[in-house]
Amino acid sequence: MKPHVWQKLYFNLFRLTGLVSLGILVIVLLYVIQLGLGVISFRFLTQMWVNSDITAGGIYPAIVGTFYLGVGVAVFSLPVGVACAIYLNEYAGHSFLVRMIRLAIRNLAGVPSIIYGLFGFAVFVQMLNFGTSIIAASLTLSGMTIPWVITASEESLKTVPQSFRDGAYALGASRWQAVRTNVLPYAASGMITGSILGLARAMGETAPIIVVGATFYMRGLPDSPFDKFMALPYHLFILTTQHVHPQAQAYAAGTALVLVMLIFSMTFIAMFVRYRYRKRKDW
Repeated sequence: MKPHVWQKLYFNLFRLTGLVSLGILVIVLLYVIQLGLGVISFRFLTQMWVNSDITAGGIYPAIVGTFYLGVGVAVFSLPVGVACAIYLNEYAGHSFLVRMIRLAIRNLAGVPSIIYGLFGFAVFVQMLNFGTSIIAASLTLSGMTIPWVITASEESLKTVPQSFRDGAYALGASRWQAVRTNVLPYAASGMITGSILGLARAMGETAPIIVVGATFYMRGLPDSPFDKFMALPYHLFILTTQHVHPQAQAYAAGTALVLVMLIFSMTFIAMFVRYRYRKRKDW
């Protein structure tokens, strides 16, 4: 066949693949909305969980616990990940050791999340004696998120033309001054977007937090970083697999809908930030 025929064939195949993936996502979302929208209410979002009768309470503690977890992951992972990316891209050079470090970071981004959970349990829960707590879970998920943040930030830094750095050097700027004034402002959109998406992924994880602090039921909200906590992913897991209440499936779908909307909101924020920063670029 002629080249243009092959091109059309491949384009149609890619289009079909995209439509199938989108169709699966739409079907899943419609199922969750149909099953869980009926339980979404002000009480469902703002009341404490009542384990004896799940219809009498809400998922407010799980929402708060997920928020605390997200804040902890942001505090621990974003500064470290961004700083590592800046060092690797702007200071470390291209030696064999640096290439091996980059390879290790890429591999760490693909490690199953339960492995990070076991690592967090061994290091933060037992060795450092943090116990099963918010801080142990935050540190565990931060370890999982850091490779994502480093990779996204470093790729964003690479998109800034080298001429921006050379121009700053020509005016007598130090390397850090060149990075701070001529690189970071233009790489910020990609760095922020990648960081938010990594944070959203961490907040949706279930396996790691099972072994480092999440619980299904608490009488109150956590009072300190060393308390256990409720979280939306773990709450959804228990309702789906272990709870025997007749309304458990509907409440699981409602919890899933809240979690999906939370993740979608963070994704839209990332897209909005990227759009706003890209409008400022004049190169």
